[in-house]
Amino acid sequence: MEQKEMKILDCTLRDGGLVNRFYFTDEFVRSLYETNIRAGIDYMEFGYKASEKLFNPGEFGKWKFCREDDIRSIVGSNPSSMKLSVMADVGRTDYKQDIIDKKDSVIDMVRIATYSDTIGEAVRMTEYCSEKGYETTVNIMAVSNNTDRELLDILKILSASPADAVYLVDSYGSFYPEQIRRLADMYLDAGKDAGTRVGIHAHNNQQLAFANTIESMARGVSLLDVTVNGMGRGAGNCSTEQLLGYLKSTGAENFKKYDELPIIDFIEQQMLPLKRSGVVWGYDIPYLLTGQEKKHPSVAIEFIDAKRTEYSGLFRELMGA
Repeated sequence: MEQKEMKILDCTLRDGGLVNRFYFTDEFVRSLYETNIRAGIDYMEFGYKASEKLFNPGEFGKWKFCREDDIRSIVGSNPSSMKLSVMADVGRTDYKQDIIDKKDSVIDMVRIATYSDTIGEAVRMTEYCSEKGYETTVNIMAVSNNTDRELLDILKILSASPADAVYLVDSYGSFYPEQIRRLADMYLDAGKDAGTRVGIHAHNNQQLAFANTIESMARGVSLLDVTVNGMGRGAGNCSTEQLLGYLKSTGAENFKKYDELPIIDFIEQQMLPLKRSGVVWGYDIPYLLTGQEKKHPSVAIEFIDAKRTEYSGLFRELMGA
């Protein structure tokens, strides 16, 4: 199988925005944009293309909606080589209204997030965005709850779609490296004839987001999602600084473009103040337990927000004991 050139996608604003309802200052966003360019990041995701009919703009920051003018206020015409992306959730976006022709947009890629039971609509969204001129990916969420047979059927459908990439998404942080290895092989095999890339989006419930990301990379997965300081809903994601440090350690010529130092500077200058302001994410026992039980992290988030610490009670609750 031909190895695709590896690319790194920063989704700090999109997954991190789930922590603070997308209330990032323009200074933070502009600094992150400039930092990613200096660090050699290949794609930067600005947030969601969410429906303003379904979500009240007064209750979220602007990166929940990623209006064209808002992105341009940060990047101008994006003179850099780094590409820009947004995510559109099936059933939560007015994509025919809000996703304009690529020639009129600074956005390069639209990532379509779907569950297994809405693949048909995901394909229709992919076709629409592809016809508009965008790169597209389909990110299948919560696959820890799907059987192999279900996944193979879905991957067959997607291999016949215009999607440039299909993402292996560990939504609940449930997978171990040996499972990621097997699933990565499954995804890669399903897409090889169509030349479809495979991406990885890992969650850190069991402190395996980094390990699972590099495990998938070793199998040939070539779109790697990261967030600065691991910022993301609940336990967070594979951290940019970990992945860039690892790539440097390989000594590989094609990884010399990446530079960890700008990311470390950004953490010091922007992430530490954000944490001091009360924004919280990262590994904790409740997230570990929901990950082990393949449960949505909302239960753990509510547990932590209520400042509860009776972990054994949560364990019994999740286990049905």
